[in-house]
Amino acid sequence: MSRRLVIEADGGSRGNPGPAGFGALVRDADTGELLAEVAEAVGRATNNVAEYRGLIAGLAAAQGLDPAAAVEARMDSKLVVEQMSGRWRIKHAALRPLAEEARAKAAGFAAVSYVWVPRADNAHADALANEAMNAAAEGRPVRLAAASGGAADSAAEPPAEPAGGAGTRAPQPAATGWAAPDTEPTRLVLLRHGETPMSTEQRFAGVGDIGLTETGHAQARAAARHLAGSGIDVVVSSPLRRARDTAQPVAAELALPVEVDEGLRETDFGAWEGMTFGEVQRSRPDELRRWLADTAAAPEGGESFAAVAERVAEAREKLLARHTGRTVLVVSHVTPIKVLLQQALLAPPEALFRMHLDVGCLSRIDCFSDGPTLVRSLNDTGHLGPGSA
Repeated sequence: MSRRLVIEADGGSRGNPGPAGFGALVRDADTGELLAEVAEAVGRATNNVAEYRGLIAGLAAAQGLDPAAAVEARMDSKLVVEQMSGRWRIKHAALRPLAEEARAKAAGFAAVSYVWVPRADNAHADALANEAMNAAAEGRPVRLAAASGGAADSAAEPPAEPAGGAGTRAPQPAATGWAAPDTEPTRLVLLRHGETPMSTEQRFAGVGDIGLTETGHAQARAAARHLAGSGIDVVVSSPLRRARDTAQPVAAELALPVEVDEGLRETDFGAWEGMTFGEVQRSRPDELRRWLADTAAAPEGGESFAAVAERVAEAREKLLARHTGRTVLVVSHVTPIKVLLQQALLAPPEALFRMHLDVGCLSRIDCFSDGPTLVRSLNDTGHLGPGSA
């Protein structure tokens, strides 16, 4: 029977991209004994790159302990876990070679599985990564004390020495919503587009380029009045007409241009486009059942929620990199906004089926460069009063 090892890994960037670092450790799966830990600064990189680097370092450390072990890699990066598990495609060119390097490291083990865990359950790796990021930002070696109960990172296969150095440390608490963040956030104000003819009849509306109803235009104007003077620095919209028509009055009120981001478009519902839920249930019951049970399932000719989640996560990371520290109005659709909220909450993908967003509603997320994302509000429709029409 193969020895069982657990890898815990994390990475991050102060600025995304910015000074970045990762942390990883290896435990005995049966006893919980800490066997190896490593932390390293990686210069200027994105969160996703640093998280992949953490995974690679953890796999290297496990190789140094037992190259024939059965390994479970635990991370709080949904993106890395889903991509390494083969459920999400890797679209970003910079991540593909890192994923290949991780797969090469994993190839010799008896078995490797990838498991998503909440950030609170990844506290040790998170603390290692934060020290590495501090070292990268300050241009110094990683200063870590060897953790009790296990070996230092000499058990790991040593990576190439970066600026900032590497080391080991004892665990510290992870950043949570209860602690005061140490940076100003990038604030995402999420606006769902206004009413359309399809939304009034509760029909699947995906990539079809439909416009707003008169009520929808009134809702857009109400949002513009409500958001005037709110400190918004940037307006970003889905390319679809109903989103652009909602974004335009707000942008005009704020004297800002509208950036269009293809990654923020709605799900492609394929053969279901224009159908009600009941019509799909009657005509395609098996397909609907699979879709409700698995976010990787897609309507015929359409797009799965898992694919949308990958696309939206990539769009979010690029948006945060472009507009770090600013307040960004994101005008989009029900699925992309739900994805942003679900990922911010570290909720499972199934949470997408447990959220309701009204047309014209506002939600808010604060994204801190030191790790946490905080949901400030969800489905706020207070600005859509009787006078909004």
